Amino acid sequence: MKRGGDLVVTALAGSIALPLGLVIAILIRCTMGGPVLFRQTRTGRAGAEFEILKFRTMRDKRFADEPDAPRITRLGALLRKTSLDELPQLWNVVRGEMGVIGPRPTLPEQVVHYSPRQRGRLAIRPGLTGWAQVKGRNSISWPERIELDLWYITNRTVGLDLRILLMTARQLLRPAGITAIGGVNPGFPIPTTTTTRIVLPRQATAPRIPVEEAS
Repeated sequence: MKRGGDLVVTALAGSIALPLGLVIAILIRCTMGGPVLFRQTRTGRAGAEFEILKFRTMRDKRFADEPDAPRITRLGALLRKTSLDELPQLWNVVRGEMGVIGPRPTLPEQVVHYSPRQRGRLAIRPGLTGWAQVKGRNSISWPERIELDLWYITNRTVGLDLRILLMTARQLLRPAGITAIGGVNPGFPIPTTTTTRIVLPRQATAPRIPVEEAS
């Protein structure tokens, strides 16, 4: 049922995303040249790796040790701030590698540092948006994000998913907690414990649900 809902939401979003994505692709091609899409290996459900898609936001490196921040173009910074660089991930949803709502997919080299409890984050498909994203995104620490993701996996309902969608729509109109640099590895390697107090609707516990069967 969740997979069907993902496809319905993707189809509705696609009616807007396709023409908008075409305009973005043309702008990237005109301002940066080269490929329009950025591809990177991420870890999905049950640890399966897949290639995530994003609109390219940085110029090519001139030197191997050149930092990322100066390479982000003005267009790229705008795309990141508005999350429009994530639009191509609708194709990842169509392919079944991601869902609309779930923990954001992370790099394989980050997952190897997960504790057994943190690996519960891989119990479902990663999402375009999620509980951690609407609760602060880049403005909260990585351990906090993991706790929020674990809470979502344990407590997810249709009502909660609808709430996350509405909160996401509001954030897209008024972006907050998003930095141009962004990144998926704050505080890497990940600490397996944290003393930070995280306020949740209910105390987060390790998810004790089986990994979803592929649908």
